Amino acid sequence: MENSKEKLSLSYPCNWEYKTILESHHNVKDVVKSVLDKREHSIKKSNNSKGGKYQSHTVSTLVHSDDDRKAVFEELKNHKSIKFVL
Repeated sequence: MENSKEKLSLSYPCNWEYKTILESHHNVKDVVKSVLDKREHSIKKSNNSKGGKYQSHTVSTLVHSDDDRKAVFEELKNHKSIKFVL
């Protein structure tokens, strides 16, 4: 979107992907499960940092509304083991 004032238009429900970055010593499956609980999801490994301290994963789950999509983002972002979410 070139114009930052444009609103994202999605048809819900839809699958949404979140890129998560956490330290390598954390078990991403346990961390994501603690956030998403019984919500069906998938996790795909993306990269490791050059020094191996951090790892990134793509987490995909079904979201039912704009508020739901944003709530999942906030829950992931606020987890103590997750350093960054895109």
